[in-house]
Amino acid sequence: MTAPPADVPGSQIGPRHVALIMDGNGRWAQARGLPRAIGHREGVQALKRTVQAAPEFGIECLTVFGFSTENWRRPAEEVSDLMGLVRSYVASDLNRLDREGVRVRVLGRRTGLPADIRAIIERAEATTAGNDRFLLQVAFNYGGRADLVDAAQAWVDKVLAGEASGPLDEATLEAGLATAGAPPLDVIVRTSGERRLSNFLLWEAAYAELVYQDVLWPDYGPEALGDAVRQYRQRERRFGAVDVEPVLAAS
Repeated sequence: MTAPPADVPGSQIGPRHVALIMDGNGRWAQARGLPRAIGHREGVQALKRTVQAAPEFGIECLTVFGFSTENWRRPAEEVSDLMGLVRSYVASDLNRLDREGVRVRVLGRRTGLPADIRAIIERAEATTAGNDRFLLQVAFNYGGRADLVDAAQAWVDKVLAGEASGPLDEATLEAGLATAGAPPLDVIVRTSGERRLSNFLLWEAAYAELVYQDVLWPDYGPEALGDAVRQYRQRERRFGAVDVEPVLAAS
């Protein structure tokens, strides 16, 4: 599928940066009488399709929610399977991503992760560090609140070490977030019909557009992504401002 036309009402260039809450793997599997693990595996295939399609729509950065800080509460077997998917995804797709100029960046806390998962993350980032065609950010062991706390703590540590001084402002805090250096977030897409952020990119979402799609994640791909882009381009972004039309004096 090609990119949606730009000449639609309220159209604009972009989005440059799209974030995806990949929701619905479990429900997809349940509807088919399959184990949740199968839903997660099909979700990986949907991710591959979506990453490959994203540049066709002019997207420069895709941030996907892979595993939250709250997901550790899930059954141990499911957590283990999700970790296994990270291993298989990197093993099967890292070379292709590198060939296609994709830079992989993993957001989230590394502490608490299995040693081999940390090594896989470091290898994926190191292998693709020089690529600049497309940025794929995977939020793994990530939480928006935790990221804000970590950024603030990093500033406190610098102050205590004598490496920084003065009040903490928005620009300084933002520079300490896991997403620092990525394009500003344009739109957050959540699949499966759920309508909440679930602690994802809370700071970055301040003026992002929100798109909710009634598509279970394993069924996602270029067509659904194109629909999200089309919805974004039909909206008018004002960032808190108001378009005021001139008032003509009565003659």
